[in-house]
Amino acid sequence: MNVLSIQPTPNPSAFKFVVDATLQPTGSRYYNSAQEAATDPLAMALFAIPGVQTVYFAQDFATVTSADGANLQTLHEQVQQVLETHEGGAAPRPAMAAPELSTDDEALMQQINEILDDRVRPALAGDGGGLQILGLQEKVLTIRYQGACGSCPSSIAGTLHAIQNLLQMEVDEQLTVISQ
Repeated sequence: MNVLSIQPTPNPSAFKFVVDATLQPTGSRYYNSAQEAATDPLAMALFAIPGVQTVYFAQDFATVTSADGANLQTLHEQVQQVLETHEGGAAPRPAMAAPELSTDDEALMQQINEILDDRVRPALAGDGGGLQILGLQEKVLTIRYQGACGSCPSSIAGTLHAIQNLLQMEVDEQLTVISQ
């Protein structure tokens, strides 16, 4: 696989490595540590690079977040080398159990996911990130940011507020969105 570009993200510690191959056919996978990535050879190879803090894979890109003080030029060169010499697909992360929802909440969750898939996730992916729904209980939607968005100050404040406003306008005005 070839790295087509290395792009900055709104998170100054995260960079998006766009490749000419499929890294994740559907969905995404996100690791906060080498221990979480133990079954994923590509992620493990990236965590072996000094300064790599998190790794996020989407269809045609990987986002790597670096630790404070990491030498970005060296890190970029090493990440590019790992991506370009990697052979074979990565082992997918074990699926998390879907949150248990009442019958009424299933319809609400479907509406929420459609809006997130159409209008929010593509924008986050453009910046090297994504989001995962952790649950919906009593009109409170709990999400987790991934990739560049995972530790970005603007996702924690502005983007979260924008997602909540969008869902309140289009789905249910009583929805609250929180990040974990």
